[in-house]
Amino acid sequence: MSIARLMQQAAAGVPTGGGDVWTDPDLANASYDSVSFSVVGEELNPQGLFFRPDGIKMYVTGVSSDNVNEYDLSTAWDVSSASYLQNFSVASQDGTPVDLRFKPDGTKMYVLGFGSNVYEYSLSTAWDVSTASYVAAFAVSSQDGNSRGLFFSPNGDKFFMCGTASDDVFQYSLTTPWDISTASYDSVNFALATTFPVSLFFKSDGSKMYVSDQTGKAIYQYSTD
Repeated sequence: MSIARLMQQAAAGVPTGGGDVWTDPDLANASYDSVSFSVVGEELNPQGLFFRPDGIKMYVTGVSSDNVNEYDLSTAWDVSSASYLQNFSVASQDGTPVDLRFKPDGTKMYVLGFGSNVYEYSLSTAWDVSTASYVAAFAVSSQDGNSRGLFFSPNGDKFFMCGTASDDVFQYSLTTPWDISTASYDSVNFALATTFPVSLFFKSDGSKMYVSDQTGKAIYQYSTD
């Protein structure tokens, strides 16, 4: 099973049903599968990436089109089988979307703007971005003016943001899970051993954190327990 699949299932908190359990990725021995899929037809500067927990949908956002682009995968988790389906424009809220996340049931979508806000959208049809509608925003610019990476806890009561102005990860709490209007900064941050963090991910139990760094061109692993 791929690292991406394990991470997405863990983030969604969805049982796999096939006996799959989380195994810490051995990044030192990772290898390229020689599989890729170009999104240049939809986005010239892709930034954020998300997979539906079952691997049959992929979502990409970027700063050249200001869209969330939705793709179908005819073979789950195989990006070579992807095909473009549709998009949803977030330009009315932010012109530089850099990351995105979904609620595990696909009825909520969250987009992080570069140096600005986390935006919440409701989807009247789960996982169908064409049915998205804007709900609310929460500003994160006071913590980092170059916000880049976004992650939600599996139950939606916390989210985390990393940015390149501070090179820190910041923690926020939501008094109502998945309702961004109830978010507040916890005054908790962690200084990273990287200089240009652009995305982050957590193991499902919160004990491991993974940060991708543009300058180091690597994925960095941290223990949080």
